[in-house]
Amino acid sequence: MKNFYILIFLLLTTIASSQEDAWVYFNAKPNSQFYFDSPLQMLSQRALDRRTKQNIAIDFKDVPVEPTYISQVEAVSGISVMAKSKWLNAIHVRGTQAVINSLKTFSFVAKVDFANKTLNTSGKIAKTYKNQEQNKTEKSKVDFTYGTSANQIQMLNGHLLHQQNYTGSGKIIAIMDGGFPGVNTALPFQRLRDNNQILGGYDYVNRNNNFYVGDNHGTLVLSSIGGYKENALVGSAPDASYYLFITEDVRNENPVEESLWVEAAENADMLGVDIINTSLGYFEFDNPAYNHTYSEMNGITTFMSKGAEIAFSRGIIVVAAAGNEGATSNPHIAVPADAVSVIAVGAVNATKTKTSFSSIGPSYDGRTKPDVMAQGKAAVLSNEAGTIITADGTSFSSPIMAGVIACLWQAFPTKTNQEIRQLIIQSGDRFVSPNDQYGYGIPNFSWALSNGLFVEDFLTNYFTAYPNPTSNFVTVTFPESFNRGKVVFYSVLGQKVLEKNIIGQTDNISLESLSKGTYFYQIESDVFSKSGKIIKQ
Repeated sequence: MKNFYILIFLLLTTIASSQEDAWVYFNAKPNSQFYFDSPLQMLSQRALDRRTKQNIAIDFKDVPVEPTYISQVEAVSGISVMAKSKWLNAIHVRGTQAVINSLKTFSFVAKVDFANKTLNTSGKIAKTYKNQEQNKTEKSKVDFTYGTSANQIQMLNGHLLHQQNYTGSGKIIAIMDGGFPGVNTALPFQRLRDNNQILGGYDYVNRNNNFYVGDNHGTLVLSSIGGYKENALVGSAPDASYYLFITEDVRNENPVEESLWVEAAENADMLGVDIINTSLGYFEFDNPAYNHTYSEMNGITTFMSKGAEIAFSRGIIVVAAAGNEGATSNPHIAVPADAVSVIAVGAVNATKTKTSFSSIGPSYDGRTKPDVMAQGKAAVLSNEAGTIITADGTSFSSPIMAGVIACLWQAFPTKTNQEIRQLIIQSGDRFVSPNDQYGYGIPNFSWALSNGLFVEDFLTNYFTAYPNPTSNFVTVTFPESFNRGKVVFYSVLGQKVLEKNIIGQTDNISLESLSKGTYFYQIESDVFSKSGKIIKQ
C-alpha cells in the first residue's frame, strides 16, 4: 500500500510539473495612438504603399504588443515566452499548467488558451510534407529555356506571362519553411544572388540571422519559384525578390511553430511583402493532446489560420500547400490551408491527374478546398548542392503557383489581393463545377491576364470619380448599362464617413461635411466595383 501511495504521489508530481504550451491574450495596447500618428514606427513605407494601393487602413492589429506586458510575464518564474503576435495581441508561453494559469491574475491578460484543449475552462500532418526525390541529370520577349521544368510552368500557362515580360519583377515573396542551405552557394540560385533578389531573412526557431541553414526543404521550395539553370530549371517567378524565414523546427512537432509562422508573417507584412508561400501543414504533434481535429479545419479556430486570414486583410496573398495525406485515414487539408482567403494548392501529375497523396477538402464548414491545383508529382527542383532533381509533394505545387501569381500581379499592379485571387479562381478549369478533390481546378493564367485586362479597361473607362483633388464635390459616372449602385467614402483609419445611393449614369456628391484630407472610396454597381483614393483640399 505504501508503494502504491508513492506511485500516486510521483504521478501527480509529474503531472503538476509537466510543461504545457499556451497562448496568453492581452486586452489592450496602451500606446496605440502613438503608432497611429507615426505609422512608420510599425510599418515600412513599402507596406504603407501596399495598403494605400488597396485602400486598407491601418488599425489596432498593426500596433505592436505592449512590451511591458511581455516583460511582466517573462518575470514570472517558470515561464518562457516563445513567440509573440501583434495581430492577435498574444504571446506563446511555455510552463506548468499552474504557473500559466497564474498569469490570469494580471489585469492586462484577457484570457489563456492552452494548446491542450482539455485544460481550457472557457498538426501537423507532415511537417514540411517530406518528399521522395529522384536525381536527374531585357524588355524584349522573354523566352526561357525551361528544360525539364517546362511542363510545370506551361500547365498554368505561366510561360505566356513570361513571354510578355511578366516574370515577377517588382513583387516580393516571403517563404516560410524549415531551412535554406545552399541558397548562398549553389549555382541555380546564383542569378538571385547576382541580382540581389534575396532581400534577407531570419531564423525564428533559433532566433538568429543565419537562414542559410536547417532542413533543405526550403531550398527545394525556393528553387521551384526563383531557381534558374538554363535548359534545366526555370522558376515560376525568376525575377521576383525574396525573404527567407525559418519557422519550422524539424526536430520537434509543437504548436509553437504555428506561432513562429504568425510572427514571421507579421514581419513580412511590415517589410511590404506581397505574397507568402508556406509549404507547411499542421495537424498532429509530438504531444497528442495538442493535436488538431477535423472540426477545427474551419478557417477561424487555429492560431495559424487566424494569422493567415489577418495577413490577407493586410493586402497579402497567402499560398499554402494543401497537404500530402490524401491516401491516409485522415485525408483532409491541414492548417493553414483551411483559412477562407488562403489559396490552398493541391497536386496533380504531368498529365493533370490528381495525385493520390494530395489532401482533399472540404473544410469542416463545407467550403471548397483545395482551391486550385498545380504540378506536384515529379516537380523539377534544385537541391542544396545545385543538383537538378525531381520530388513529389504539394510542397512544390504551392510555390509553383505562388510564383505565377506574382507574375500575374505584376501585370496588374493596381489590383487588390482579393481581385487577383478571384481572377485565379475564375480561371480554373473546374470553376463551374468545383469538387473536394480538385477544388476549382488548374488555373489558366493566360485567361486570367486577358480577362483582367478587359475588366480593368472597362473600369478605367466607365467608372470614374472626378475632379481629384477636389474641394466641395465629386462627380461619379457609370456606363450606360448601369442600373443602380452606391458610393461609400472611408477615412484613412477605415471609418465610414459618407455613403450615397446612385441612380443614373452621373451624380454629383457633396463633400462639404468632410474635413480636408485623404479619403478612400468604393464605387459599387450590380455588376462591378471600383476602389480609389481622393483628396479633399
